[in-house]
Amino acid sequence: MADPDIDGIQRRMAGALDVLKQEFAGLRTGRASASLLEPITVDAYGGQMPLNQLAHINVPEPRLLTVQVWDKGAVKAVEKAILTSGLGLNPVVDGQLIRVPIPELNEERRQELTRVAGKYAEQARVAVRNVRRDGMDSLKRMEKDGEMSRDEHRAWADEIQQLTDEMVARIDETAAAKEEEILRV
Repeated sequence: MADPDIDGIQRRMAGALDVLKQEFAGLRTGRASASLLEPITVDAYGGQMPLNQLAHINVPEPRLLTVQVWDKGAVKAVEKAILTSGLGLNPVVDGQLIRVPIPELNEERRQELTRVAGKYAEQARVAVRNVRRDGMDSLKRMEKDGEMSRDEHRAWADEIQQLTDEMVARIDETAAAKEEEILRV
């Protein structure tokens, strides 16, 4: 009898959590961090490119980021991408260097960022549930094809559900920690 790819399911679920952590790194908490600008994509050279492929991001002070753009022609595109990123940042262009001051977070902005964090967490939960659905579908196929019995199907389904529950709990913990970090004054 064939066994389902539980390791693959677990790896894909963990990937959803990793993506969530990367997105959370981009949510600012009042301190400058180079990871804040990493998720930004820039419309340059006829396509969307990650900001870190067009410039060097530096943190010279706790409340300031600098973006050293390598190509003079891409400076305006980088500035526009930072402005329209939804992070509430106002870049200042100085030649090929873009200074991005990190303003103090007011209460309204903190609430808005917690909503964004909640949206990211929900996307991760949906991704985990999609992996669960794929796993359950493969179990049904295997049972239908006679590769496993109904009892084996039930046992594997319970294991996949347990993996899903554990991953959703970890996503919830990560989201709660990020919300607390955002709301901390």
